[in-house]
Amino acid sequence: MDHQFSHVRADGSAHMVDVTGKHTTARTSRAQAVVQTRGDVIGMIMDAGLPKGDALPVARVAGIMAAKKTWETIPLCHPIPLGKITVDFEANPKAGTLRIESLVKTKGITGVEMEALTAASTAALTVFDMIKAVDARAVITDIYVLEKTGGKSGDWAVDEPGDDS
Repeated sequence: MDHQFSHVRADGSAHMVDVTGKHTTARTSRAQAVVQTRGDVIGMIMDAGLPKGDALPVARVAGIMAAKKTWETIPLCHPIPLGKITVDFEANPKAGTLRIESLVKTKGITGVEMEALTAASTAALTVFDMIKAVDARAVITDIYVLEKTGGKSGDWAVDEPGDDS
């Protein structure tokens, strides 16, 4: 089976794909990351009671800033104008989880999946940094794209846990 890789030339070297011929369309992507910790730590996060301060606003801004700089950190990503970036949190103290969801929108010639992933994962890294003094064993899990719209490949979404549709 002969595969053609979009980011690899015939000589095997990596290159940035030429998107200049693509059509501008509205594009969105949602992604998530989950911080797994203890229930009491989730309580501290939600009460802004961590030794390092209020984690959620810091993590939100970190995620937004990271999404805007995705092209600077992921070598083959294109710099694209982002029209909207949100980072939201869903705490589950009983499970000891903080679910982070990002949404990124643009009107452009390439998708924003990497920007959404970067926003969610950087927000999770920021939360980890702010809770490590109280739980150094916290873990970051379940980083993936939830949904993508626009572009040639069309729209799709993953079946999310608890989704009865």
